[in-house]
Amino acid sequence: MPTAARPHRYTENRLSLLARMKKIEGQAKGVQRMIEDDRYCIDIVQQLTALSAAVDEVSLLILQDHIDGCITDAIREQHSEERIKELMLTIRKAMRR
Repeated sequence: MPTAARPHRYTENRLSLLARMKKIEGQAKGVQRMIEDDRYCIDIVQQLTALSAAVDEVSLLILQDHIDGCITDAIREQHSEERIKELMLTIRKAMRR
């Protein structure tokens, strides 16, 4: 359960995460331009693959911070069962794509 009293662990890396997201935004706009310009299909797919990898990396970084922060705190406070179920559900959803 998120709490306003404690900042989320990822806030330590906020600037880096935001920089990655801006790069992802630029990649997405680039793919859009490629489609508008009728670029070669394989080139578009390669850019989409790079875009997906960049998004996955941001997700993994935030999940790592979640485990290092929220999950670790929940274990210390003996409230881990709900947090671990939530984490596993999130991982399952991510793996289904």
